[in-house]
Amino acid sequence: MSEDHGPSPSAVRASQEVRAVVGRLRRRIRAAAGTEGISFTQASVLARLTGNQGLTTSDLAAAEGIRHQSMATTVAPLADLGLVERRRDPGDGRRLLIALTAEGRRRAEEARQARGEWLAAELQKKCTEEERQTVIAAMAVLERLVHD
Repeated sequence: MSEDHGPSPSAVRASQEVRAVVGRLRRRIRAAAGTEGISFTQASVLARLTGNQGLTTSDLAAAEGIRHQSMATTVAPLADLGLVERRRDPGDGRRLLIALTAEGRRRAEEARQARGEWLAAELQKKCTEEERQTVIAAMAVLERLVHD
């Protein structure tokens, strides 16, 4: 871990490999969720709203790394489909919160379950027990990268 001379060749290669695999894995997991008719960002909004009483459009935009206007455009079709609703913030009546409807909660949960089932099945089918244990260990290493 030399900070003076830049990353080692193995750090550069690990970075490339992780980014490539994570990108492909995200696409496969997303496809397994069966979220036909809604975009990836819309599916992400549904997942993000799970477990929340509601978030503002600005909160959602910041979390997704997009502009407020883009998030408003993302949320509108979800409202049209009856998956989210807008309601006044009980703590500040000037703010509108975006919250899941019962149907939105059902769809988000089905998608989450489908993603988990697909990944578990693929790990069972394509990996040995030793390889699955290696994946678990590797995830612990990667988890350290996201914590300060």
